[in-house]
This record gives sequence, C-alpha cells and structure tokens, in this order.
Amino acid sequence: MWTTVYIASGKDWAEEVENRLSYEGFIVKTRFFAMEGNKELYEILAPSFEAEDIQSMLTELGIM
Repeated sequence: MWTTVYIASGKDWAEEVENRLSYEGFIVKTRFFAMEGNKELYEILAPSFEAEDIQSMLTELGIM
C-alpha cells in the first residue's frame, strides 16, 4: 500500500525530492494532489513499510 510521506509545492520540487529519495535507495513516486492558489501540490508516495525510514531521511536531507 502506498502512503504519502511528503507534500511538495511545485512539480520541479516534487521531482527533486523524488530523485533525492530514489538516489538514497527508496521506492517513491509522485502524484498531483491539488492546487493551492496558483501553486500545484504533489504527493510523494512510498510503500508503507518504508514510510518511517523515509521521514528520517527527509529530515537528514534537510527537506523537512
């Protein structure tokens, strides 16, 4: 089951986060989530079993 681990503002930032997590060896994908004003929001999704480790990695990478 896929779980949202991060909400990114803008497609470029979503792709950057996805690439950085993939480089660290995680299975992730992005999906359009919503519009907030004129900003696009994207979900960064990962398998549930990796969610906790990804949260830690997002902190280590300075993303969260």
